[in-house]
Amino acid sequence: MVSSAPRSASDGGHDFVVVANRLPVDVNVTPDGSRSFLPSPGGLVTALSPVLEHHSGCWVGWPGTVDGGMDSFRTEAGILLHPVNLTATDFEEFYEGFSNATLWPLYHDLIVPPIYDRSWWETYREVNYTFARETASVAAEGATVWVQDYQLQLVPGILRQLRPDLTIGFFLHIPFPPAELFRQLPWREEIVRGLLGADIIGFHLPQNADNFLELTKSVAGIPGAHTGQPDSLEVEGRASVRSISAHITSPDGRRVGVGAFPISIDTASVVDAVAHVNAPDIRRRLGDPETLILGVDRLDYTKGILQRLTAFEELLESGALDPRTSVLLQIATPSRERLEHYRRTRARVEGAVGRINGRFAEVGRPVVHYLHRSLAKDQLFGCYVAADVMLVTPFKDGMNLVAKEYVACHGDGSGALVLSEFAGAATELNRAFLCNPHDGDSVKRQLMTAVTTLHDNPSEARERMLTMHRQVIEHDVELWARSFLESLRSH
Repeated sequence: MVSSAPRSASDGGHDFVVVANRLPVDVNVTPDGSRSFLPSPGGLVTALSPVLEHHSGCWVGWPGTVDGGMDSFRTEAGILLHPVNLTATDFEEFYEGFSNATLWPLYHDLIVPPIYDRSWWETYREVNYTFARETASVAAEGATVWVQDYQLQLVPGILRQLRPDLTIGFFLHIPFPPAELFRQLPWREEIVRGLLGADIIGFHLPQNADNFLELTKSVAGIPGAHTGQPDSLEVEGRASVRSISAHITSPDGRRVGVGAFPISIDTASVVDAVAHVNAPDIRRRLGDPETLILGVDRLDYTKGILQRLTAFEELLESGALDPRTSVLLQIATPSRERLEHYRRTRARVEGAVGRINGRFAEVGRPVVHYLHRSLAKDQLFGCYVAADVMLVTPFKDGMNLVAKEYVACHGDGSGALVLSEFAGAATELNRAFLCNPHDGDSVKRQLMTAVTTLHDNPSEARERMLTMHRQVIEHDVELWARSFLESLRSH
């Protein structure tokens, strides 16, 4: 799928550069030390590949291995993949540490306490400098650079200093917290200053963008912000969707655009995949339940998996759901398993699965089917099509593309979506059965309402799903990428 290219092939000349924590490939290292590469295209790759191909593009990112130099290599479509090589210490302190034990919980409203460790911060800063330096080396004069996500928030500011000729965009794929929470961060001014190196800063929702705009009134990232009486930046307008109507005048006098660009999925590939799945076979293998409930998540403490299991257990206990005819399939993809909060989350989830099956299962008929691994796309889409009810219950989520994938799989109007009101997707998928995952009774009530509506009022269930399906089909990932890049070009 990819071919090797000499390091010198990556030096300069690229009019469009994507910078992300990971390259869009999985690297397999064999016992003899040789490497092979397999594409791992997600929605971001699908949306940006045509732009990268058209503009002799380059993708800068970490290849997923540590303590080993790796040369640049090309995809079959001619996109240059330019590795940023990290040490084991970089991975532990930049990625596991500052990115996922400091920023991740802070940006998800302190579901667990963030850890503020100075050595992690110093490594985060150094790794961001490395990403910026590598990006500067591959970008042509006047190129467009699009930096992705919370791991690389200092890159725009550093890159602005290294290459003032560049047009720089930044997009945050997770929520941005309220200003009063963000101000806990000891290095808050540096993060803001890094983001303001971009020409356009994009978020999923207007609320996230407005949180950032509010923050810049009190944490400017300029001298004075350390004194307790920070100078404020000039802020104009409020965030709008898919266009720039708000601006910040940065410390160096540039006008930085701020807007909301809700990300979506590659709907065409989902619809195509659905045509080839065997949903009846999946239901048979699960015991042909009358009601099949599905959860698909990374095994992350933000996703509310334990809470949905508890709600399911209580509905079985009360008799609202019949354990002889109801099944919950939970697919939990492994995630960040070296971090303590993730290990604890897994132990609690798997303990709940065992307890529920111990109470309500019969021999050969578990009521909870639990998979702690990833599924191939065709298997996953088969589960989406087979499920009567999709449970998406995060405490906080930037968007949640699982919800959109499920809806895209139900163009016939079947199925029902129970969705947390704190997922970004709830803004667009407002015909879902919206619940408060912090309130177990709310989850139970909306789950039962979804089941009841499917059985007793199928026309209403169909209308809900078809409305959401149209929204997802019309607002796909290509629209997301195009609207951001058009805003960046016209800024």
